[in-house]
Amino acid sequence: MSDALHVLAPGPLTTVQDRGRTGWRYLGVPLAGALDPQAMELANRLVGNRADAALLEMSLHGPRLQLLRPLRIALSGAAMQARFEGVELPMQRPLELPAGVLELGGMRTGARAWLAIAGGIDVPMVLGSRSTDLRGGFGGLHGRALQRGDRLALVAPPALDCAQPRIARWWIEPDDAGDPVAIRYRPAAHPHALELTNHAWQIGAASNRQGVRLQGSALPGSDASDVSAPVAPGTIQLPTDGQPIVLLADAQTVGGYARLGHVIAADLPRLAQCRPGEALRLVACDAATAHNAACGLRTQLARMVLMIEMMIERDRKQRTTA
Repeated sequence: MSDALHVLAPGPLTTVQDRGRTGWRYLGVPLAGALDPQAMELANRLVGNRADAALLEMSLHGPRLQLLRPLRIALSGAAMQARFEGVELPMQRPLELPAGVLELGGMRTGARAWLAIAGGIDVPMVLGSRSTDLRGGFGGLHGRALQRGDRLALVAPPALDCAQPRIARWWIEPDDAGDPVAIRYRPAAHPHALELTNHAWQIGAASNRQGVRLQGSALPGSDASDVSAPVAPGTIQLPTDGQPIVLLADAQTVGGYARLGHVIAADLPRLAQCRPGEALRLVACDAATAHNAACGLRTQLARMVLMIEMMIERDRKQRTTA
């Protein structure tokens, strides 16, 4: 398949991601994958891809890309600046663009956004996924973030006849997920687990895809003498300095730090959108709350996917009858 994209400027951290690698943690292989699976799926659905097609995840600022052929794209996640040859582009809808330069700038809210392209990014499958594992140095494009000069192909791009940008008149708007600074977690049996709720926390500058580092009044630190035990995205670790770490998609599979609890799955994407220096609070919840929140997210996603399918089919019929 011929190249479809040429990277003119990569942005601070742009990686190829999909849903990640499942079923390999017993061998020490992290999940990886998009930090917001729902935003990833919505972007893919908007361009007609499978839910798990590989796309680009961007952090804080997007890349500058040369489109080598007409492409259908969609942007989801944090609101960001987007322009194509001087034309401003909206988010959360299908966009058909001719060959030219796509400039994705800074994010006005949140920390991460996703760019889906019809056909899906074509990089090798490694252990059942195209996601980039930055810590392991494999998957994605040579196991690393995009660099200037990289070229990307697509798996099955549709043939488009597009001489100028075509912007859909409809869009999706995910429901408000609630208080953006309140992150819910299930406390562990650790004696300091509930103390997380009594402190104000800030997102540390050293946060990354492996974990969000929280800064605030130190909790009584662990002596790191615990026997290593399994950890997963969402696990809240307590290092010796007393500053908690919440693990994200690139997290290791075992760890020896004390475990204070687990951020619920429904709130992990909102946590991943927090920017360095942003304040948040942790709120303890029970298993029923975590289950209901996850069900609510799945219901919202199913409703939006159905709407997208209906609108895409309507647009298709209008084109064939025009």
